[in-house]
Order: sequence, then structure tokens, then C-alpha cells
Amino acid sequence: MNNAPVLVNTSGLDRDSVINVARNNAEVKITQSALDALARSSKIVEDLAKSDQPVYGISTGFGALATKHIAPEDRIALQQSLIRSHAAGMGQVVEPEVVRAMQLLRLRTLCSGATGVRPVVAETIAAMLNASITPVVYEYGSLGCSGDLAPLSHCALAMMGEGEVFDKSANRRPALEVLKENNIKPIVLREKEGLALINGTDGMLGMLLLAITDLNELCTLVDIATALSVEALLGTDQVFAPEMHEPLRAHPGQIASAANIFGLLKNSPLVASHREDDTRVQDAYSLRCAPQVNGAVRDTITHALNVAQRELAAMIDNPVITSSGEIRSNGNFHGAPIGYVLDFLAIAACDLGSMSERRTDRMLDTNRSMGLPAFLAFNAGVDSGLMIAQYTQASMVSENKRLAVPASVDSIPTSAMQEDHVSMGWSAGRKLRLVINNLRRIVAIEILSATRALDMRQPLKSSPALTKVCAEVRKVVDSPGPDRILSEEMARVEILCASGQIRIAAETVTGPLN
Repeated sequence: MNNAPVLVNTSGLDRDSVINVARNNAEVKITQSALDALARSSKIVEDLAKSDQPVYGISTGFGALATKHIAPEDRIALQQSLIRSHAAGMGQVVEPEVVRAMQLLRLRTLCSGATGVRPVVAETIAAMLNASITPVVYEYGSLGCSGDLAPLSHCALAMMGEGEVFDKSANRRPALEVLKENNIKPIVLREKEGLALINGTDGMLGMLLLAITDLNELCTLVDIATALSVEALLGTDQVFAPEMHEPLRAHPGQIASAANIFGLLKNSPLVASHREDDTRVQDAYSLRCAPQVNGAVRDTITHALNVAQRELAAMIDNPVITSSGEIRSNGNFHGAPIGYVLDFLAIAACDLGSMSERRTDRMLDTNRSMGLPAFLAFNAGVDSGLMIAQYTQASMVSENKRLAVPASVDSIPTSAMQEDHVSMGWSAGRKLRLVINNLRRIVAIEILSATRALDMRQPLKSSPALTKVCAEVRKVVDSPGPDRILSEEMARVEILCASGQIRIAAETVTGPLN
């Protein structure tokens, strides 16, 4: 973990900085150049607020009410009302890491100097992040257009000292109480500031960045699981050899995944044991084609990262203050670019889990397992082994297939047909998080099954790298024996998968994996 403060300036952030703040509570500091840019742009808004010129969000209402003139004496109240009315979320509370990412990303846009808010607004967000004050945000309320309106409004509401937050001890409390406790003065929003705080794609972008980070790790974990299953099912390593990939089909992700699996299987006595006199010509697709599928997932992640990086450099608000000092309406708050890749990632991750379940099922089926006991049971008949573990896998694979249906193909008009096409990007992000959590559990069950199968292959031994992996799993799950409570074992392996220790164990032999 990098303990260095995350500097927020006028030019944007990188993915690692967002993850470090969201998950590791890294300190946030606003640069002087950003504070200067904030002061310059807020002066422009201040001057416009004094004029008779109608400007959206300053002297007019919002959405379908944009034609309503707002008298000067009502313009501060307009901003407070905007936040209170738009803080309309419902459902389950959104995870703190998503909210922290959302807060930081909104701060990033404010600090561009293109939104017209005062420095104190940005400083208040930074102070809340540094005090680990996390607004209570609900899962429903964003359509991924005109900004993540309800989620960001709940964040802004907390800055006003209203609504609820989680304090640094994760206790849910009134916002005003926690702000006072941390010597943070509640904000009285001025012209345009309420609008600037909610008109962004920050929620869906935060979920995209978190998903990319998680899926990168899961792709490597799936390669490790695949290698374990190849050994357990007496498969061949030759289909993963470099000459079978880059010279023939130069997809970067495929090349990376094949290299991982080939390296993990290096010097495997189990693989060598059946290299000769094996009547099988080819392994099943779930083994042989693993790099092609995992590689396609990796390449999809690369595409998603390209989109995320462009969005990280974007200045999203409406209206926006241009470099020439004009204030102009635009449509950059539309979440289509993010919504599409969130859906794309869900489809890819779903397929990765589907292939993992197929490999697991092969190990449990005596017709296809190459001599392993039925369901990997210690005493088949008396014991059921991992029979129902595959049921659990199958239920999550099935759920992921439902969750992989794109959210972005839908659009429901809102705001009296003013906002007549929306992205549903927030919904795409919410369901992608479920897909990723399911995928981690699916792969954990494959690893539990494969390491158990490898114990049953003894005295034949795994490769040096996979021997290290098996030893790591044995720290949390005992060797095969009479039936035990499976849910406990699966949960422990899932935690191990999330910790990164499996990858670390393999890399002590292979060196860094892709």
C-alpha cells in the first residue's frame, strides 16, 4: 500500500490514486494550482449571479424547470433545495469504497476549475475524506445521466450537515454531529454549487475503476485455478506453449494468460506422468481453450481501462466554464461510454466463471475425471464430497448469466421528457459488482476442488509453483477426509483468494505473473 498523499490538481487523477483513497483511506491534498483555479472560476459564477443574463443552474430551475426564472434573493435557496429534493435514494446502502471513490472523483472535477465552485467546497470534500466520513448513499436513484444524481446528492447533503454518514469507526450517525466532531463546518451552497456537486459520472466511474482492479487480480487467479485443474484432470501443458499463441493468434490477453498457465505447470511430475501412451488426442475446451477465454477477458479489461482513463481526465459538469471564461451547456454528463464497458465487463466475467464451473464439474464426474473418486469423496457413498459445492457454483454461474444482461440497452425517459435518453450506467456498475463477487466465489470452489483432487493423485506431485499454492490452501482447509461443513471451507478459500496470498505463493517460484 502506498502511504503517500494523493494530490488533487487541475489535470485529473490516475486509477491507483482512486483505489488508494477508496480502499486504503489515503490522505487527500488539494494543490495550490487547483485552489487558484477554483477561485478564478467561482469569481465568474459570482459575477454571472449578479447579472440579469439567464444561466442554467444559476438563475433558472433544473431539468424540465430550466425555463423558470429564479429571483436573485432565491438563488442560494435554489441550491439547497436542489440537493434536498435530489437526495431521493432508496434500497441497500452503497459500499463505503464506492462512496469514497465517488467523493474523490467529484473533487477531481471540481478542482479542474471548470465548475465554478468556491475553494471551500473542494476543501470540505477533502476534509471529509481525510476524516473517513462517508455519506450514507443508497443503491437506487441514478439513471447514469445528468450525473449520478441521487447518490451524489446524498454526498452533498452530508456536506450541508444533513442526512446521515458513517464515521471513521463505521458507525451510522447524523451528519451534522460527525462534522462538528471533526471540526468541519457545514457548507451553505451558493449559486451553481449544488448543481456542480451532482452533475457527474463519478459513481459509475468509481465502480468501473474498482472493477478493473478486481478483475485484473481475478484473471491471474483464474489462470492459477486452471493450471491446478489441468494437473488434477491429467491434462497437457503443450497447448499453453508460447508457439501455440503469439505466432498464431496475437491477442495480448491470450498470450499473457497462456504464459501464466505454462509457467505454473513447468516441471510438473503430474503432467509428465502421462505424456506418453495417452490415448486422448485433445483436452476438453474448458482446459484447452482457457487462455483464449481468459485472454479475451483481459483484453476487455484493457479496453475498459482506456475508457476509464479518458473519463479520469474529463471535466464533467453542466453548464461548464470554458477556458475562455464562458459558461456553456453540454451533454458530457451522459454515462454511455462508462455504461457500455461496465456491461461488457459483466459479460466477460460471467463467461470466465462459466468455464471455471465446467472444469470443477469434470473433476467430480467419474466418467470424465480420469480416475478420481466420485465427487472427490473420501468414502463415496457414505460421504458426498464436493457434490453440493458444484451446485453452489452452478447457482452463482446462473445468477451471473442473468446479471450479464446489459443494463445500457434500456432507457426510461425522465424529467417530463427533458431527459429523454439515459445510460443506466449506475445500474450496470451495481450488477457488475455482484458478478465479480460471484466470480471470486466460483473460482474459490474450483481451487478447493482442484487442490483436493491433487491430494488424491498422490504420490504424483504437482509442479513446484502449484505445490506452493496447494500448501497455501492447506493452511485454511484440511486434507481430504470424512465430510465436513462445506460452507465454512468454501468461505475460508474465498477469503484466501481475496487476500492475494495464492498469487504470492505461486510467484515465489514463477516470478511475477501477468
